[in-house]
Formats: sequence, C-alpha cells, structure tokens
Amino acid sequence: MNWFEFSFSAFLWVFIALNLVNVVLQTIKNIATIKCGKVTAAIINAIAFALYTIVVVYMNADGLGLVWKAVIIGFANFIGVFMVKLFEEKSRKDKLWKVEATIPSLLASQCVQALAEKRISHNFVAVRGYVIINCYCPTQADSLTVKNILTRYKAKYFVSESKAL
Repeated sequence: MNWFEFSFSAFLWVFIALNLVNVVLQTIKNIATIKCGKVTAAIINAIAFALYTIVVVYMNADGLGLVWKAVIIGFANFIGVFMVKLFEEKSRKDKLWKVEATIPSLLASQCVQALAEKRISHNFVAVRGYVIINCYCPTQADSLTVKNILTRYKAKYFVSESKAL
C-alpha cells in the first residue's frame, strides 16, 4: 500500500487540509516576496513550493474525481486567500496620510467647518477663487471621514502617505 492510499474519507480530508494550507502558504509567499527581505522571502518560497509538490502528488492520485478536486481547490483558494488578506488587513498599522484638496472658495468655509466638527487635523490657504485644504489622517477612520466630507463639497484631492526619514 502506497503512503497516499487511504479510504475515500481520509483521502478527502487530507486533500482538503493540504489544499487549504497550500493556498495560505502560496498567498503568504506572494506577499512576502513583495514586502519582505530576500532571506525571508526565499525561506517562505522554499516551504511553499515543497508543500506544493506534495499537493501535486495528491492531485494526480485517484482518490477523488476531477470535479471533486476542482470544487475543493476552488473553495480552498477562496477561504485561504480571504483568511490571509483579512489577517493582513487587521494587522496593518495605521499610517499618517496627508490629503490635499482644492475646493471652490464658495464652499470652503462649510467644508472647513465640517472637518473641524469631526476633529480632523487640517489647515488651509486661499488662492484665487479656491482654497487649498491639507488634512492629516492618522487612522483609516479619519481617512474615510475626510473622503466623505471632501466628496460632499465637490473637492478635488490627492493623498500621500507619510514616509520615515
């Protein structure tokens, strides 16, 4: 008996688990390749591709039909990528964002008042029929609040992320 010959039930659960772990590792590998240093990225790539080799062996085994394999892999990809991205999103630290907006002078005082009411750190300067407003957003919630206010007053804006010196 080969090491991958199981009952249908055992094969099914091993196949599901392997594919979930594989998707999670492959997603982490993709993120690490972009965001991490070369040693960390190389280690994660090595582990991910080693596991992928095992998954390929299971993929070629006769324990499940093609449709079962496709459905399991589809669900594993959805769940695995969703979990990793959710974790990445939750663990992301807030950064300071500067939002620079240009708004017609007629609407500027209302916009500045709305920003002040929401306790958004800002400053502004008037220039030829327009007002340039700079908002400083230390949290994602502040960024969303600023976006909503600026959209309401038809401001044109751009956003830049603070960088460490």
